[in-house]
Amino acid sequence: MNTNERSALASVPLFAALAPDDLDALASRMVDVRVADGGTIFLEREPGLALYIVKSGKVRIWVQDADANDVTLSELEPGAFFGEMAVLDGGKRSANATAMGDTTLHCLESDQLEAFLLAHPGAALQMIRSLGARLRQTNTLITERGARNANVIHERSLSRLDRLAVAITDRIGSFGFFLIIAAWTLSWTGYNILASLVPALHWVSFDPFPAFVAYLLISNVIQILLMPLIMVGQNLQSRHAETRAELDFDINQKAEKEVVATLRHLERNTELLLQLMHHLDCRVSDEDLRNAAHQRELTRAITSGVTGRSGNAGT
Repeated sequence: MNTNERSALASVPLFAALAPDDLDALASRMVDVRVADGGTIFLEREPGLALYIVKSGKVRIWVQDADANDVTLSELEPGAFFGEMAVLDGGKRSANATAMGDTTLHCLESDQLEAFLLAHPGAALQMIRSLGARLRQTNTLITERGARNANVIHERSLSRLDRLAVAITDRIGSFGFFLIIAAWTLSWTGYNILASLVPALHWVSFDPFPAFVAYLLISNVIQILLMPLIMVGQNLQSRHAETRAELDFDINQKAEKEVVATLRHLERNTELLLQLMHHLDCRVSDEDLRNAAHQRELTRAITSGVTGRSGNAGT
């Protein structure tokens, strides 16, 4: 391994504390992988078989949301590592990785990574810190995207006629419209009552009391025209309520999935820390072991309860 390659590998925060001999040993376990611009490094739900470190170029980590839109979680520069989550917990990839420009990666297989972490606890702790930071970043992104405004989504789904119906029904249902109708009724009927019953005023009754034929005709026409608009408004309100319910359900599902993922990674991190402490011959009290066991049982109980509810909701 030449000096430049050793310096480049030492610049990676994960390997910054390694001695030159350790860097040489680590480099001998790695394989360089070249990916063309736009090339796929791995896809979501694939088995996690290796950790990757960006040697040159740039890598985009992304997922698809519920609306099939691409969501970029991060863009990784040289020196950054990724793919460690699936390697640590033995699960599948939780996101997609794509090269942005011609990219060269260091690839470290899972068994080699595990041996390296057990031999270098400082690097393991650095990886755990990076994993926690990425979980917080992902949780924040999902929370911001999950909290979509039902009013905005409903507004975008309305046609021009729907918007007109909403505007009219909004005004019909206002106190101002009631005052207009009340003032019109009192003025119309009051004038015609006075004109019919008080001849001394010499007013001309255009809608004689007590029949009020013109008033009844106009008011009936108004009612006939407004009734369909009111029905349209009620249907639109029902659609709005359905949109809010669907968004609430979607947000709850995403939150439950994130809780499960976070708890599982915390459990895995706890086990990894205990392995490191045993490897370093650190003394672990019986009380600490009991607390760790209790934490694992609690985590499993919570995750099984959440996944059970999600399964029932899905069926």
